[in-house]
Amino acid sequence: MGRRPAACPRDPVHTHVIPSVARDLLLRTNWNQTTMPNKKYWLFKSEPNTFSIDDLKNRPEQTEPWNGVRNYQARNMLRDDVQLGDLGFFYHSNCTPPGIVGIFKIVKAGYPDHTACDAKSDFFDPKSTIDNPRWYMVDVKFVKKFARMITLDEIKQHAILKNMQVARQGNRLSITPVTEKEWNTITEIAKLS
Repeated sequence: MGRRPAACPRDPVHTHVIPSVARDLLLRTNWNQTTMPNKKYWLFKSEPNTFSIDDLKNRPEQTEPWNGVRNYQARNMLRDDVQLGDLGFFYHSNCTPPGIVGIFKIVKAGYPDHTACDAKSDFFDPKSTIDNPRWYMVDVKFVKKFARMITLDEIKQHAILKNMQVARQGNRLSITPVTEKEWNTITEIAKLS
């Protein structure tokens, strides 16, 4: 998702390998559990020809930095609101049809996006520096791929889901919050598929 230059050293916390016991525990976690205090739910958009849920599933440890976000409102959510243990829907955008294809878990909260200081990256921003980063990212871990896509049209036609931010006219944000009720409704639809 972007080459890390020598000028932007890799975050040492990101280089860890999850011990097998912890990894196994993570994989056994009930992804529909709503009892964790302060857990938040999210929807992250990605174009499947750039980075798909299958790409995430096939990454080492099924984990990847979610980098390249270049919208200030979405950046603020990554920096300030998205937390370790939060869950998110993986949404394939800019495709026909667009929709939710699975679930991921936040395994590292917001930290500076190194691609912003890589002149060879598509996400380079000359105003972002190591000392004053402008952009942030989180690390996500694959949890589940749905048996079928829950399409945007289906979301717009559902009584509980039709007011989701992703369904609103003109919404272009790549990261949006999801309510617990919306989360539970979508996971139930996915279970029935």
